[in-house]
Amino acid sequence: MNCSSKEEEIYVPIPYSLEIPELFADKLIAPIIPTNNPLTEEGVALGKKLFFDKILSGDETQSCASCHNPQKAFTDGLQFSAGIDGFLGTRNAMPLFNLAWNFDELFTWDGQEFGIENQALEPVSNPIEMHSDWKNVAQKLQNSSEYVTLFNQAFGTSKIDSTMVVKAIAQFERTLISANSKFDRFLLGEATLTEEEQNGFDVFMDEARGDCFHCHGSNNNPLWTDNQFHNNGLDATFSDLGLGVVTGDPADNGKFKTPSIRNLTFTAPYMHDGRFATLEEVINHYSEGLQPSATIDPLMKKVNEGGVHLTTQDKTNLKAFLLTLTDTEFITNPAFLR
Repeated sequence: MNCSSKEEEIYVPIPYSLEIPELFADKLIAPIIPTNNPLTEEGVALGKKLFFDKILSGDETQSCASCHNPQKAFTDGLQFSAGIDGFLGTRNAMPLFNLAWNFDELFTWDGQEFGIENQALEPVSNPIEMHSDWKNVAQKLQNSSEYVTLFNQAFGTSKIDSTMVVKAIAQFERTLISANSKFDRFLLGEATLTEEEQNGFDVFMDEARGDCFHCHGSNNNPLWTDNQFHNNGLDATFSDLGLGVVTGDPADNGKFKTPSIRNLTFTAPYMHDGRFATLEEVINHYSEGLQPSATIDPLMKKVNEGGVHLTTQDKTNLKAFLLTLTDTEFITNPAFLR
């Protein structure tokens, strides 16, 4: 603390030291931290409290964590989440981790939100999600002496508004780092893959077999996603246009953001609409279930054959590899739990 000329105490927040995993430091550029929202101890702590607080929803029955449960890698295990009025959404809740390395800064399945702060803004007022009003939320927080103190410590102001709320939540979300899977430890020389797991990685990297790495990265990309948008052959026609809704370009119809394949153990069901309940179904889709369409990604090279046609053994091995990307420490980290 220091004192102003008016003898008023002004709280100076403590910079938050983001622990960058060794693999990330070696293979990725620095995380994206906006200059107008630097990480601080107080901001992160406030963001965590808000993330788990049901006060953000209209009837105070749901929080951000209702659809983004830390113990499910910040998903909810449902095909579609229900909002406070019982209405279901149309897309699967995305997991939340390693967001600070989303270098194009486009979030949600269709890329509608630019920056984590904007992504955190929309669900509160969405009528099929938390169905609240930001003015009401700000007033409820303003009526809490605890929150007034916490906002003052984090941002130097006791006037609470939506901008301050989402800045705090975004700070917390940028600390959600997953980097301690078996495969991470293997790359660091701290673990050994089984023959099945190694063969599965070979399938993943083989253009003639799995051909998975173009969209999901490799041992040189610890994010395990390219963070780009692709039509991966789910449908011949589209009830959900995905990126096309945002850009208005028919060439983007049916394209959705590539999710990370980290923590697949915890994030079922899969795809933007949660249509696949198991990893076996996902693998079968790429093996023999591809659907041709006008915007199918060129990376789906064997779409005319229905897929890459993996052998039964290749499918088993590929699943074994994918499971090595499970980070149990992430879902039990007390820093991320309520």
